[in-house]
Amino acid sequence: MSESVIEKVDNDGVVRLTITRPKALNALNSDVLSALEAHLVELEAHPDLRAVLITGAGEKSFVAGADITEMREKTPEEARAFASQALRTIKRLEELPVPVVALVNGFCLGGGCELALACDWAVASDNAVFGQPEVLLGVIPGFGGTQRLPRRVGPAMAIDLVTTGRKINAEEALRIGLVNRVMPQAELDAYADELTKQLSGNGPQAVRNAKQAVHDGMDQDLTSALALETSLFALCFAGEEQSEGMSAFVEKRKPNF
Repeated sequence: MSESVIEKVDNDGVVRLTITRPKALNALNSDVLSALEAHLVELEAHPDLRAVLITGAGEKSFVAGADITEMREKTPEEARAFASQALRTIKRLEELPVPVVALVNGFCLGGGCELALACDWAVASDNAVFGQPEVLLGVIPGFGGTQRLPRRVGPAMAIDLVTTGRKINAEEALRIGLVNRVMPQAELDAYADELTKQLSGNGPQAVRNAKQAVHDGMDQDLTSALALETSLFALCFAGEEQSEGMSAFVEKRKPNF
């Protein structure tokens, strides 16, 4: 894993993962995916995990895509194995029980856009560029883009993006719902710091239950989803977290979660 690096910083359970491969604009190759998956396996067992922030090193690129140099000579079976590795890794990220946020700086193309789509939400710097330009290379998105993108922005916009390969700026990404907010590049780190404080101050099990309710409920009919919400709401009253949170509110103090 000579050139592939994932930098990990743990701030009281809010973990920041930085893909650091600047010479390749943080492109995803097999080594990057292996390193990322190894970190995600560790995070799955993290007893005090509260949130995960994922970004790319430098100001030019979040992740510019999958590594074309590595892909160009692959056979169909090798391409299938590469896509399967990426899908497995990205699904681990998506299925973490805590909020996962993409901090998008610069290029967020192809596999990078697919990585951001697996996060619960994304925040973009004003220099961010998004797209699924795989058709320009004679292939289609292979890391989940044809499936997660329409679920995020709707099928018409998704087909537009995956069949034209056009790139969009941060403002259009915000307009279509691909990202939650846009801010100047210089403010992205400050946002991450503020988000860390905000998430650290919330009831950790309540946050997990809230994410589970949304994720699991989306694939159910409304009646079943509401029953799920009721069950998870009731479960919040089984531990000390709810008691501390409500007592702190009544006593006009900050809760100690």
